[in-house]
Amino acid sequence: MITLLRPAIFCLALAASLALAADATERRFIREGMSEGDVLMKIGRPDSESIDTGGGAQVAVKRWIYFPASGDPQTMTTITIREGKVIDVDRQVSR
Repeated sequence: MITLLRPAIFCLALAASLALAADATERRFIREGMSEGDVLMKIGRPDSESIDTGGGAQVAVKRWIYFPASGDPQTMTTITIREGKVIDVDRQVSR
C-alpha cells in the first residue's frame, strides 16, 4: 500500500509545484535552447497546444500558446518546441 502511495504523492507534489511556478511575468525570459521542462517550471502549462507531425515527419513540432494574463496583460506568447527544446519564441502585443 505504501508503495502505491509514493508515486501518487510525487505526482501531486509535481503538479502543485508547476501550478505555483506559473508566473506570467517570466514569459519574457523564455529563450531558444531552453528545455520543455524548463519552460513548464518557469511559466506553467500553455493555454493552448498544437502538435504538427507534418505528414510523416520524423520529428513532431509543438506550439504552445500563452494568452494575455495578469503579469503579462497585453502579450500573447507562442513557443515552438522541437525534440524537447525551444526553437522559437514569438511575443505579440494584443490590444
